[in-house]
Parts: sequence; C-alpha cells; structure tokens
Amino acid sequence: MADGNVRAGPAIRRLRKREKLSQAAMAGRLSISPSYLNLIERNQRPVSARVIMALVEQFDFDPRSIREDESIGGLDGLVRRFADERFVDLGIDREELDEFLATAPHAAAAFARLYDNVGPGGDPGDDPLAASRQEIERWRNHFADLDHAAEELADEMRLSRGDIGLALTERLRERHQLSVRILPQEVLPDSLSRLDLHARQVQLSEMLGPASRNFQLALQIAQLEKRDEIMAVAQGAQFKDEAARALFKRYLDGYFAAALLMPYGRFLRACEATGYDLPVLERRFSVSFEQLAHRLTTLQRVGQRGLPFFMVRLDRAGQFSKSFMGASTARFAGEDVSCPLWDAHRAFERGGELVVQYVSLADSSEVQGGWLTMMRSVEGSGAAGSARFVIAVGIEAVLASELAQARGLSLRSANAQPIGPGCARCHRESCPQRSLPPRGRKLQFDRMRRGTTPFEFGDP
Repeated sequence: MADGNVRAGPAIRRLRKREKLSQAAMAGRLSISPSYLNLIERNQRPVSARVIMALVEQFDFDPRSIREDESIGGLDGLVRRFADERFVDLGIDREELDEFLATAPHAAAAFARLYDNVGPGGDPGDDPLAASRQEIERWRNHFADLDHAAEELADEMRLSRGDIGLALTERLRERHQLSVRILPQEVLPDSLSRLDLHARQVQLSEMLGPASRNFQLALQIAQLEKRDEIMAVAQGAQFKDEAARALFKRYLDGYFAAALLMPYGRFLRACEATGYDLPVLERRFSVSFEQLAHRLTTLQRVGQRGLPFFMVRLDRAGQFSKSFMGASTARFAGEDVSCPLWDAHRAFERGGELVVQYVSLADSSEVQGGWLTMMRSVEGSGAAGSARFVIAVGIEAVLASELAQARGLSLRSANAQPIGPGCARCHRESCPQRSLPPRGRKLQFDRMRRGTTPFEFGDP
C-alpha cells in the first residue's frame, strides 16, 4: 500500500468532508501543499507512505480503507459482474471499468450491490439469508459493543482460569437457577440443546463434544443476560423481511458466545504470541476449529487489530454454507461455489488433518502474492455422525510469513496454485479442470484442432 503507486483520492476526499475541513486546512495538518492534496483527491497523484502515516497520526484513519474497492472484489470483481450477458452488447472493456473504479468507487460499489441483490437471473434479492450476510459484511463482522460486553463478563466469570465448562455451568446455576443436564440421543434426537424452564434445566445432547457443549452454554448465557444489547444491534438493521432479522439476531447470539469463550484482548495476545497457531489456540481456549475460524475474522478493534483472515465453510459439492470476510479482501471465497483446484476439497479425505495450501487468483490483480489457506474437515453441528464440512481460513501471503502454519513453506508467487471463483465465473484459459464455460465470453470452435479443455473462448 505504501509503495508510492496508490491512488486514494475518493477515500481521502470523504475523510476530509467527514472532518469538515477545507483542502487548505487538511493540507496544513498533513504538511503538504493544498495543490498537492487537490491532485491526490482527483487521483492525479499517488499517495506516498509519508502522507499515509500522517493520515493515521492526524485522523482516525484506517489505511485499509484506501483499498475499499476490494469490498466488491476490486477490478476483477467489477469485470466479472459486467461480463453478464445483459451487458455484452455495450462493449465495456477492462480499461473503462478501471477508470470507473478509480474515479467513483462508491458508485461502482452501488452498482455491485444492486447487481448482487438482483442477481444474474434478474430476480429480486429478497433472500433473508443473503440479506443477513450482507448486514454482517456491512459491519465487517466486528461488533465492538458486544465484544466489550463479552470481555467484561468473561473477566467477571474468571473464564481464564480452570475449566471453562464448569465456570459456565456455575454461572447458569448461581445467576439463573438453571442446572445443566446431558441427555441421551434418543431423548433429544433432533436437538443439540433445549431450555426447559419447567424443570429449570439446560439440556444438552450427549452427542456434543466438549467444545460444542461449552458453546451451547455460552449461547444460553448470551440469550439470558445480553438479550437487550444484542437486540439493539439487530433492530438497527434495515431488513425487508423479519426472517432476515431473526437470522441476524441468531448470528449475533453466536457472536457474543464466541467472544465470551475467546475474550478479545486475551485472544489477540494469544494469537500474536503463538504466531496464530491454530491447533494451539483451539486447545488453549477449549473451542472447535470452526469456532476459532469464526473468531479470527472479527479482530478489528480500533487500535487493537488482528490479522485480516477470511473464513468459509463448504460441503462436498463445493458450495459455501458460510462465508465471512471481515476485513479480508478474499472475495473469491464469497462466490457460490469453489474452485476444484483448491485443496479445501482434499481436506474431506484427510480425517481432520490440517491442510495448508498457498493459492493465487488466476489472472487477477486483486492481491499480488496470493493467499495462505488452511483447511480442516469438521462435523457440521459438533455432534458425532452429523454432516461433514470443511472449514477454511486464509490470509494474504504477504501477511503470513510469521504464521506458525507458514513455517517451512515457500511463499514465492511462483509456487502458488492458481485457482478461480468457480468455472462459470472464472476466465482462466487452458484450465484442464474446467467443467463449464465462463459467463459473458464467446465460445470459439476450431474444426482442425481439439484443445485440452472442452471449452475455448475469446474476449467478451
């Protein structure tokens, strides 16, 4: 970002307007001339490292906001959307879209949001699950008030000491007069947990592992003690459908439960001390791999930020049932399906072993250097015999060199495995794994030659 070639005019102009400053006043605080600031705001000059540092020191400025266009997948995300057959006749090329994104990133984001809501088929975007996910991404998966409340409660309960499950059980008994009872599977055949107010019991299935039991108890405490705080966040969202609000509220309950088990400050210190060593963090906080992966995407407290991880959950068909980007720019992980060249698919056969792979986005300028990804298969609900999924977490390779799982792994770009966003949206040529032609590209046929892939195509 600080290589002297970053154009950040719209982001800096919005910051100046937010601070209600003239160009002369802001230029004075940045120790540059008003004319130079004017050129920066018009994207006619790049932003130097010194100016970026001055912005950080003088204002509440997050340097990652300079790359805000990545919230829509950067230039490649915009190109992918304009490759829709409805726009092919307009002849909009990559250079024109690059200019659009550089000069009007908010307008580009508005188009992307409208396109994503309406979808390629032109149907209204009234899916409550999609609406809930969009609200989570609007918050960048960080709810500061809930994190602070969970941290205070964890300190009050002294969750850093002894058996976490015992501390949670005691809280329910002392504060709410609820006992915890483990019931046989035949008694709770279709449930993980149940609150029985008549018997004053929190009932848990015997099929849950220790980490899942702890999470269910923390979830119960969230619903009993922090209902108002959680509901305040949920009520602030603008939803067309109350089902979307209910899904969002359910997510916030889980967010608080995870924040209680992994209190922000202590968790971040453990991450930094261990090099984000995933197996160590699982054991230290008595959580599952999926719970840990979720938490890694939320570490965005101002002045105390963690590394920007993404997290996805996929099934054997490569469909994403969960996708949390947080502050990450890995928009390839937010598509409908994954690339079969990604080793996340191999993790199903590795029996819970952690699979590490260095990947890059084929034909993409989104991130130079690719991504370090770490995947493991899990039981879907934490109960034995339930559906199996793979949980994948990842981070830009440029930020991954000190991570525990990167030790001994070469992160040279030449060693990255190129992957795409699923065949229908991937424009990578000569891919032997391709099973569908890319949308928005014209198929080409040669009677005299048969290629190595079933589909060959030209420019949009």
